[in-house]
Amino acid sequence: MLIDFHTHSTASDGALDPLVLLERAQAAGVTAFAITDHDTIAGYEKAIKAFSGPMQLLPGVELSCQWASTTIHVVGLNFDPEHPTITAGLAQLDKARADRGQKIDERLAKRGMPGALAGALEKAGTSQLGRPHFAAWMVEQGHVADINEAFDKFLGQGKPGDVKAYWPELATVTGWIVDSGGIPVMAHPLKYRFTRMKLKRLLEDFQQAGGRALELLSGRGSLPEQRAQLERLARELGLAVSGGSDFHRDGPYAPKLGVELRHFADLTPIWELLTPPPTTRSPD
Repeated sequence: MLIDFHTHSTASDGALDPLVLLERAQAAGVTAFAITDHDTIAGYEKAIKAFSGPMQLLPGVELSCQWASTTIHVVGLNFDPEHPTITAGLAQLDKARADRGQKIDERLAKRGMPGALAGALEKAGTSQLGRPHFAAWMVEQGHVADINEAFDKFLGQGKPGDVKAYWPELATVTGWIVDSGGIPVMAHPLKYRFTRMKLKRLLEDFQQAGGRALELLSGRGSLPEQRAQLERLARELGLAVSGGSDFHRDGPYAPKLGVELRHFADLTPIWELLTPPPTTRSPD
């Protein structure tokens, strides 16, 4: 069965309109799908109003938080999008992004790049403000040659524009998803580049806060030994496993929509936690 529970639209930092993203997923044969934009459900809300078809569309979001001074992402699936806890949490994150944007602006101005926030907001338009918008503005202004250089020198991990202090704690955002009736999933666990011991501590704290699954497959996949590590942790901690393309845009090295999640041996697939579960019928 092809599913995809980690994708992004123009509501955050993706390139495709939510409705176009849905059409692409259905054309790829995906049977269960979630738009998980960063800290906003605007993409899902636009999609669900116009969506029709055999594919199951779940409410989804990718929430920013911090743990051990590291920015962590938690995917929320199948929650009540109108629940007051999740709506208040999203409003808090929206303010956090605005505050972070102001801080990034101040730091870039000290390095000879004034006007970054206004430029990034213009780039973002109706999308959720993020570092890629600052990067696009920096390229346009000639401060850097390309977006990769913007992140390598100014916006990436440990660089001046890598502002984390405004995100709430891991347990807080995980609790928002739980309180709203959803399933918290640890997004791309290997992306944080933790040691196995530190990754296990992260997952233990996540589980204690109500976390129920980890992404076994994310983006373009992982090496067999990396996937085996996540399988062992899922079994050891009793976590279910999820997967998604983490699709943002088309490109020669970009992942395609849809992941195959049949071969999990004794692991619990995420769809067994969903109510109702995704259909397993073949697409027409």
